[in-house]
Amino acid sequence: MTASHDRVRALLGAVGAWTFTFDDRGADRIAADVQAIESAGFPALWIPEGAGSNDVLTNLGWALASTERLTMASGIANISAHQPQVLARGADFLSEGYGGRLVLGMGVGHEYSTERRGIAWDRPLTRMRAYLDAIDADERTRPAAPRMLAALGDRMLRLAAERTLGAHSYFVPVAHTAHARSVLGDEPVLAVELGVLPGADDATARSWARAWATHYLELPNYANNWRRLGFDDADVSDGGSDRLLEAAFAWGSVERIAERVRGHLDAGADHVCVQVIGEPEGDADTDIRALEELAPALLAG
Repeated sequence: MTASHDRVRALLGAVGAWTFTFDDRGADRIAADVQAIESAGFPALWIPEGAGSNDVLTNLGWALASTERLTMASGIANISAHQPQVLARGADFLSEGYGGRLVLGMGVGHEYSTERRGIAWDRPLTRMRAYLDAIDADERTRPAAPRMLAALGDRMLRLAAERTLGAHSYFVPVAHTAHARSVLGDEPVLAVELGVLPGADDATARSWARAWATHYLELPNYANNWRRLGFDDADVSDGGSDRLLEAAFAWGSVERIAERVRGHLDAGADHVCVQVIGEPEGDADTDIRALEELAPALLAG
């Protein structure tokens, strides 16, 4: 493994956090949230860039400025929202300015969010390869921020291994983690998102998880990923079957959630970032408190 791969592993640690908090919070609340996550002991925090999100570079910069040790990772920076040179140079600047506490996760996003930005959805793998080519062709003066790709399918996983330091997967079971590691090989970093519902009983967890999963299973790349793993059309319909939800999420006791985290790590993940999946009409404060309560058990080793 190269020093660059090892550096990313060290930046992320074994267990981190993942949150949509930035999408609907004011600046002061966001600062308090990332400080709470840092104080809880998480080494890394992942934030997304969806169609309705703020600019991810702005969010990353604000979070870095509000913390002292926390690594910030984009999960993901959407390539349809940024010119390649602008995204890479901005990430390089933030990485240099904040002691290297940045991992740039990039992804092609989805058809609806891409076309919403006035860009035709076509050949995502080709688009990502061309985007990386443009970044690499740009003669920048700062050290490059470490880069990873959002990847589910084999071709994007292989591109992540060939052109970046690794892959970030989302809404996947342990079986996908094992497969992704086999495709990536030993060297690339594999960072896996895991949705968790701490304290929820089976009925509540399935209800909340199904409400959350409905949108994602309507997106072809997620639904097809589950099909490749042996789930059928009935499993990916109506927000997901019980079997799918039980494979995708961890709920109940802290010990049960920690066991699922270990399952991903044992299957080949270098890093698992947990996202609290709360009540559909719940609030971000509850999710942040849940992360704080989970931290001691998840970070215990």
